[in-house]
Amino acid sequence: MYIVKTVKEAKEITRKWAAEGLSIGLVPTMGYLHEGHLSLIKESAKDNDKTCVSIFVNPIQFGKNEDFGSYPRDIEYDTALCEKSGADLVFCPAAEEMYPDGFCSHIEISGPAEGLCGARRPGHFNGVCTVVMKLFNIINPSRAYFGRKDAQQLAVICQMVKDYNMDVKIIGMPIVREADGLAKSSRNTYLSSEERKAALCLSRALRTVKSLFDSGERNPDILKQTAKKIIKDELLSRIDYIEIVDIITMKPINEIKSDALCALAVYIGRTRLIDNIALEVKS
Repeated sequence: MYIVKTVKEAKEITRKWAAEGLSIGLVPTMGYLHEGHLSLIKESAKDNDKTCVSIFVNPIQFGKNEDFGSYPRDIEYDTALCEKSGADLVFCPAAEEMYPDGFCSHIEISGPAEGLCGARRPGHFNGVCTVVMKLFNIINPSRAYFGRKDAQQLAVICQMVKDYNMDVKIIGMPIVREADGLAKSSRNTYLSSEERKAALCLSRALRTVKSLFDSGERNPDILKQTAKKIIKDELLSRIDYIEIVDIITMKPINEIKSDALCALAVYIGRTRLIDNIALEVKS
């Protein structure tokens, strides 16, 4: 497995693979890998001749007073997991490599980026799209893999690829959860043991919403109030948002007539966690 830190090295390797007619899968990550990330790497290794994993804590997608400085990092641990999971190349550049002196271009996106986390974190998805566009141009992948836990990010990336007529297939992969239901996240490491137990209110609320939906409830307000009550009963929680949105546009809806998403962001102590569940309308 190659481990490279420069754009030049990454391009040389992936262009050689492309010249040989090999398909390339890309798994963009910010590192501190968990089973959710590994499921993406394994799927890419299954689907493609070669798999590249990028490990880069992207400074331009963090806002003021967010956790860029404290975001967990362990490159040696991550690269070992990448190799074990079937990666052929790990690209782990420094910020100065991705954004050298004089860098002054960025992607601006609206549409699916406007609500939910986009409304709470101004500029976040512009930063996400800018780095993903750079990664696509450096690696030139056939397919790129993203987890559905970051459902809005997935919708935003799909919109960018569509808008720019890009020749990369975006693969959304299922949320990987702990045995007790908590969605896997690098930020789970911030939680104390008490907060870790409290965080289960997110998945508990989503399961209850899904059960109500499966029983025939189609009123988003009722579903949101149900989730709100469950989360508010947990004393360590503070709701950022709970929304029912169209699964593609990420826009709030008044009645569920097609596939939707219940998405939420909740602070447990000082840690902001996101989670979601699909509400699929069966034909």
